[in-house]
Amino acid sequence: MGEEKEKRMGEGVAKHTVKDSVFTSLFKEKKYLIELYRAIHPEDREATEDDLQDVTISNVLVNDLYNDIGFRVGSTLLILIESQSTWTVNIIFRALMYLVQTYREYFKETKQDIYKSRKLKMPAPELYVIYTGARKSRPGEISLSEEFFDGKETCLDVKVKMIYDGKEGDIINQYVRFTKVCNEQVSLYGRTRKAIKETIRICKDSDVLREYLENKEQEVLDMLMELYDQEEVLKSYVQSEKYEAVEEAAKETAKRMLKDGTFSIDKIAEFVSLPIEVIQEIAALQSV
Repeated sequence: MGEEKEKRMGEGVAKHTVKDSVFTSLFKEKKYLIELYRAIHPEDREATEDDLQDVTISNVLVNDLYNDIGFRVGSTLLILIESQSTWTVNIIFRALMYLVQTYREYFKETKQDIYKSRKLKMPAPELYVIYTGARKSRPGEISLSEEFFDGKETCLDVKVKMIYDGKEGDIINQYVRFTKVCNEQVSLYGRTRKAIKETIRICKDSDVLREYLENKEQEVLDMLMELYDQEEVLKSYVQSEKYEAVEEAAKETAKRMLKDGTFSIDKIAEFVSLPIEVIQEIAALQSV
């Protein structure tokens, strides 16, 4: 085991989806969720924490953790999805699937039968994406029709409002600043405990999510460290798959060279970069 790997295992490796859990954990608390709602709807000063009803769906569409939240305020249903460093208009479908599943749950909860003749009653939807990555072009809205059907009118359209930085000091702005600090510290220290501790320290000193981080510091640290870095696991898997593919190709080349009979086992092993024992085993199998 290399020195760097030992160091990383000793420190613990943070999840690649660092902001997934923080996003959902933060806004599961109504004191922050009401701030989020007011940041989106500053005209509504009458709504209180008691008016918020959480409808967040967990792991219903895919076997993975996604940083999506949903809640109702009166006759309005709000769904917010965070997109991190990778920009993709495919997120429209994620919002659409989330919306459909939320309505299914709502009809079940309110005992409405979609197969009956009575007209269904449902809250009006609002779909948002909070994008925390860097991007020069920042559309205010993305549309299913515009992005996938060249603006052609079809039987279905979905419009998703984009949120980038929020307004100075509001909960959205603080959250986005948190993600930027986190990314900066990860670039300095890797996905390690030190990077997380530095992120928490800097944000508290800068009055960014200070109350949340002070009250949840150990919890935040634990949930960011709880799983092996997903990106590293994926990278290892891809590298393993590539290695196996290359090894298989080398074996096929060795089989052809052995069949040709022109080259010695030593030369074949050197040419295909495989151990002599592997070439000997292939040769033995071919002679059977």
